[in-house]
Amino acid sequence: MGVQIAPSLLSADFARLADEAAAVAEVADWLHVDVMDNHFVPNLTVGRPVVEALHKATTLPLDCHLMIENPDRWAVGYAEAGAANVTFHAEAAADVVQTARAIRAAGARAGLAVKPATPVDGYFDVLSEFDMLLVMTVEPGFGGQQFLPEMLPKVAKARRFLRDSGLNLWIQVDGGVSLETIEACVEAGADVFVAGTAVYGTDDPARAVEALRSRAGAAAGCGHRGAGR
Repeated sequence: MGVQIAPSLLSADFARLADEAAAVAEVADWLHVDVMDNHFVPNLTVGRPVVEALHKATTLPLDCHLMIENPDRWAVGYAEAGAANVTFHAEAAADVVQTARAIRAAGARAGLAVKPATPVDGYFDVLSEFDMLLVMTVEPGFGGQQFLPEMLPKVAKARRFLRDSGLNLWIQVDGGVSLETIEACVEAGADVFVAGTAVYGTDDPARAVEALRSRAGAAAGCGHRGAGR
């Protein structure tokens, strides 16, 4: 699987979400949508109606990251709203397997997210139920945070497990991903990169996505890696 870039709308202009999505539509692989409920994390962002509207406004697959309590109840609704991937937090779910199966049954891919303090190997036995593992490289809740390099061994451990077990999952990193940090993420084993400030904090979001992909591809050391839509 090739390098994939998922610009995060958390750093975009919320009054112009359709325009912000259009700005990266030709170069991004996913559009990352952070759903926060002000309970699981101390921030409040968007919900299902915004995801439904975005689904109508862009051709980019929507990658919904649910930072919410009780995802067992709410996750399926985001798949039904048009999300191509729905990721929920292991720390918030009562039954990660059943929730993943429900998301898949609703027609979306399922992702499992772990916070920085959560050991990733505690979930190795359920990864066959998922399409993506999200290793948070900041504490979830706010954009613009400093990248936590101490999360990279967790990424590497997950990649080794997937390689040894023969499972075919994406490993996504989210938080502080930039031109300065993306190479280390690639080298650790990540292949899907969420970037907010590094994309929407620039004057040219499309060019920023292309620069991130180029840097990641160079770190991977193989020219065949590229967009995975």
